[in-house]
Amino acid sequence: MSVVRKIRLVVLISGRGSNLQAILDQAAGGTLPVEVAAVISNRPGVYGLERARQAGVPALELDHQDFADRPSFEAALIERIDDYQPDLVILAGFMRVLTAGFTEHYRGRLLNIHPSLLPKFRGLHTHERAIAAGETEHGASIHFVTAELDGGPVIVQARVPVLPTDDPDTLAARVLEQEHRLYPQAIRGFAEGRLKLDGERVLFDGKWLNQPLRLENFTR
Repeated sequence: MSVVRKIRLVVLISGRGSNLQAILDQAAGGTLPVEVAAVISNRPGVYGLERARQAGVPALELDHQDFADRPSFEAALIERIDDYQPDLVILAGFMRVLTAGFTEHYRGRLLNIHPSLLPKFRGLHTHERAIAAGETEHGASIHFVTAELDGGPVIVQARVPVLPTDDPDTLAARVLEQEHRLYPQAIRGFAEGRLKLDGERVLFDGKWLNQPLRLENFTR
């Protein structure tokens, strides 16, 4: 079996960092070929920073409120990220809209996880909206990030049923459980060279995806 090179990963967060923890756990256990080089939060004092410190990973605060505008914040963020020379940057509950200047700087090496089956329910309050719309299926998506909000090419999705008894909290908990499986798999695909952005389309194992993969078909 060939040895997969570890890639350097920078994780951007804004909150508790539960997806970050799933990544840290698999990296520490040797099942995810990444070195988490740094974790950066735009909100000071969030618990995700403590998760990083407990794992021995540099934890940085860069409060967006300290900057006059979005471009100046993003310029400082790019500088912090690039200090760590990452192969891949991931958004793990990073609650800031990013400009085209930022997304183009990391084009093809910037991933996001979104709690819906994109292109459905872009933006916030996805679980409430899925229930209100009468959806029978909901889930989470990993996509390459572009300047269009939650609009970049979708790579892989995990699906859960929407139960008649669901409220937004119960549905969110079930989706989050799948997110913790989904993100490490997508990162592993990138690290192994199986996953790439080619123009506006996703290449997986050398073939263009015509539709997002399902999680169960993504793993080998």
